[in-house]
Amino acid sequence: MEFIHIDDIGKQELEVYTKLNEVQLYRYFEPEIGVFVSESANVVLRALEAGYEPISLLVEEQRLEKEARPVIDMIETLYPGDNGIKVYIADHDTVKDLTGYALVRGLWAVLRRKPLEGMDNFLEGKRKVAVLYDIMNPTNAGAIIRSAAALGVDGVILTSSSVNPLSRRSARVSMGNVFQVPWTMALPEESEGTALIDFLRKKGFVTAAMALSDNSVSVSDGRLKEAEKLAIVLGTEGDGLPKDVISACTYTVKIPMYHDVDSLNVAAASAVAFWEILGEHRGN
Repeated sequence: MEFIHIDDIGKQELEVYTKLNEVQLYRYFEPEIGVFVSESANVVLRALEAGYEPISLLVEEQRLEKEARPVIDMIETLYPGDNGIKVYIADHDTVKDLTGYALVRGLWAVLRRKPLEGMDNFLEGKRKVAVLYDIMNPTNAGAIIRSAAALGVDGVILTSSSVNPLSRRSARVSMGNVFQVPWTMALPEESEGTALIDFLRKKGFVTAAMALSDNSVSVSDGRLKEAEKLAIVLGTEGDGLPKDVISACTYTVKIPMYHDVDSLNVAAASAVAFWEILGEHRGN
């Protein structure tokens, strides 16, 4: 590894940390697969454990021997010798304006993405999945994936219009669990209309749309727990799921509410649904 001390965060070689948006990062090596930026030692360690290849690190000098050392040691173990990986080291004043600094404790990493699995391969062997339908808020996506990892979901499918889970905020909010639970993104044609719901049905999945409706069953309904293969479908904050998607699902499911509260944040609702519906699955 090459250790490089810097005093100017605006240098061109660091624009991957400071200037490029998520789309530009995704296309960084176009037509080859691109990169993503992860923040904080714990998240980066989980990415490395999951087999994502590091390209460079940016570390606050005061954090080098504490937060960054386990990351550096793992990289040197996984990629021994002259691996070409650069470690940029800067003092606090140089990096203090980077987004998320107060949360990430002075460590960032650029890592290479992996090809996404196609839907057929992804669903192989999975019984309980969550579907994030056009969820574009990275905080919600990260929180849902964290709950999915913790509460027994076998995998997460996102529609093509959803936020990519490797975005900085999603990965950070998930506490690195985007690297723990399998996920993939449907292609645009697989995400259009009810195509994804229809595909899941053909694969033998019972589909459960989380939505407010008079024509719904409770989240504790035994038929959901007993389904051999179940997909829990979650919609975007505010608008929820499209009507045609709800109609295409096997069940419409709601969480009973009190004190005239009409709904929960989608991330909170997902945790309740995963816990209640997948309890039997966790015990298997």
